[in-house]
Amino acid sequence: MILEKGNVSVSTENIFPIIRKWLYSDRDIFLRELVSNAADANSKLRRLRDLGEINLPEDEQLWIRVAYDSESGTLTVEDNGIGMTIDEIRRYINQIAFSGVMDFVEKYKDKGAETDGIIGHFGLGFYSAFMVADQVRIDTRSWQSDAQPASWQSQDGMAYEMGTSERVDRGTLITVTLSEEGKEFLNGEKVREILEKYCGFMPYPIYFNDVVADRERAERARKASKKEVAETADPDAPEALDATADASVDLTKQPINDVEPLWLKKPSECTDEEYKDFFRKTFRDFREPLFWIHLNMDYPFNLKGILYFPRTDNIYESLEGRIKIYYNQVFVADNIKEIIPEFLFLLKGCIDCPDLPLNVSRSFLQNDAYVGKLSGHIIRKVADKLSALFNNQREDYEKYWQDIGVFVKYGMMRDEKFYDRVKDIALYKTVENDYKVLSDLGDTLLYTPDAGQQIAYVQMARARGLDVLVMDHELDNHYMSFIEYKNSGKRFKRVDAEIGGSEGDADKTEKLTGLFRTKLNDDKLELKVQSLGEDALPAMIVESEESRRMQEMRKQFERMQGSDDEAMDMDSLFPLRQTLVLNQDQPLVSRLLALSDIPGKDEQIELLVRQIYDLARLGHGSLSSDDMASFLKRSAALLDKLAD
Repeated sequence: MILEKGNVSVSTENIFPIIRKWLYSDRDIFLRELVSNAADANSKLRRLRDLGEINLPEDEQLWIRVAYDSESGTLTVEDNGIGMTIDEIRRYINQIAFSGVMDFVEKYKDKGAETDGIIGHFGLGFYSAFMVADQVRIDTRSWQSDAQPASWQSQDGMAYEMGTSERVDRGTLITVTLSEEGKEFLNGEKVREILEKYCGFMPYPIYFNDVVADRERAERARKASKKEVAETADPDAPEALDATADASVDLTKQPINDVEPLWLKKPSECTDEEYKDFFRKTFRDFREPLFWIHLNMDYPFNLKGILYFPRTDNIYESLEGRIKIYYNQVFVADNIKEIIPEFLFLLKGCIDCPDLPLNVSRSFLQNDAYVGKLSGHIIRKVADKLSALFNNQREDYEKYWQDIGVFVKYGMMRDEKFYDRVKDIALYKTVENDYKVLSDLGDTLLYTPDAGQQIAYVQMARARGLDVLVMDHELDNHYMSFIEYKNSGKRFKRVDAEIGGSEGDADKTEKLTGLFRTKLNDDKLELKVQSLGEDALPAMIVESEESRRMQEMRKQFERMQGSDDEAMDMDSLFPLRQTLVLNQDQPLVSRLLALSDIPGKDEQIELLVRQIYDLARLGHGSLSSDDMASFLKRSAALLDKLAD
């Protein structure tokens, strides 16, 4: 076989559907692409001015105008930027993936042209318009004084017509005649929504005109003005009414975007109120953030942004759209996990990085070592902020902990480097509302998930001079296991795992064990008698930490597998180990022993045994709803006997 060499050919008919359908899978991205191209046209013109290639009036504003007309079924995007010649249309529009940006940079590289501030790099964004169009038309006039205005139009992005244009001003107008599908997809509110989402911080003012809706609003305003004049005019001066009849209504518009988002300013130039106001406007969250981190650096990364630590009173709040990623002030996506680790999604903020290695659709990142380093740098900045607060504003840091504790704990479990940086500043709240770090605590860490429900256990531990930690978040079970794994000498133990006291009388233990097992009809009941003091409760439930963790595992297993699986012996797989501890110093226990020696007291003994047992389970938090009903009924009966 003869060796054959050549170049791979690309068929426009085959590749164009890929561009339209797969490369730009979200239809609303087409508007971002068109507006981004308009911004690039303005940036190129500004660069030419800076290079001395063109003289522009100092007060000339570069702008972008977007108009939606539901009557004509068109959407237009216009700029007053660099414009194009007929030859440039041939190069940048008729050749798919030929980037005008890179061509521009190459042309002026000897004069210092760079891609800073310019968005497009691939030369494909324009074609995304055909996702919603029956026809796309370009009318453009180049900045070059001798260039003639030119036009280009196509119905499918493949066959096109080029010619002259009637455009007078420098810049470009893109007219998208919407397809039926495009008309169903778009309306004035949708266009505004897309612009605010993707273009809300673009560097040039964007003016949006919903043609039909704005005309109707203007007409209503004109009529209202006319009516007001008619009601207040001097009847002897009818010319006042005539002068108003044809008066135009001022519809001067404000741009829909903020061309100088707060993250572009130096942190030293920003006030607290500016940070809070930016937070409210960007995230529609009117709770004040706790604090924030302003990222503003050129080395080792070109990175700007603001990360906020929000209040988290609703732990089930959606994490959607919390970290917004921008590329030269153009919105790319929410929560890109390659840049922002998942645990940082608990924050809110904006990150603008013009060096991101985006793919051609500007929606996803290419796999690049740069991204990993960038992510690590952001994590370090967050950890440094927390450390600075801990070391310099400890009182504020403790106040913030109720809100940021979940974030810090989750981050420690998810990211090794973050753990290394914050492990010594992670706080542990006690039932006394004090905050301690791990090094302040002993090897055995007593805790309670509910200090109110387990108050008796807490009081006994505090009486022994022991700290009791509050671990009441659903994350804490995993967090405690994680801390034990990372610190081999530390061991968490729930406060009901031990209650102190000395061993009770052996004879009393034997007698009470038989009595409770018989009356409760439970021959496997674990029971101990201890000396706990007269003021302590008559009985308490003790459950080992191992048993508690087994029950947590059982709950998780049942959630995953379903609790009605009869093939599983759940009690054997996850055994419950609880011990009833009777307090021999308590008068009620002594009376119960005395009653057991009196014939004919079986009914009274059983009533007391069940009441003592249920009181212990109630204090422990393990009394079921059915048993609670029996306990309440029995309590009423006992009160009735007492009243007699």
